[in-house]
Amino acid sequence: MPPRSTRPVDKLDDDDYPAYTTGRAADMLGTTPAFLRALGEHRLITPLRSEGGHRRYTRHQLRLAARARQLVDTGTHIEAACRIIILENQLKEAQRINKEQRTREPTS
Repeated sequence: MPPRSTRPVDKLDDDDYPAYTTGRAADMLGTTPAFLRALGEHRLITPLRSEGGHRRYTRHQLRLAARARQLVDTGTHIEAACRIIILENQLKEAQRINKEQRTREPTS
């Protein structure tokens, strides 16, 4: 894997760069900071911390939070929503691995 560039502008495209504060993330999602903290309590997302100890969210984490909000808005309990998303991600990964394995197997 090539080394990451140290140019600040490269961070704009990095889905894993912790660019968003709790307040900004909540504002972008149209939710509350408490909702984001609850997602952390249910182990859906684990925000990184700034040097001052403040939570920082990545774009990837915001997409997971948006999916959780979508489920909660349709009546799913937050704990169940987090579990659903975790299972969806596990299924997606298993499907990726299966596809990769099928392409490696020689055909008879």
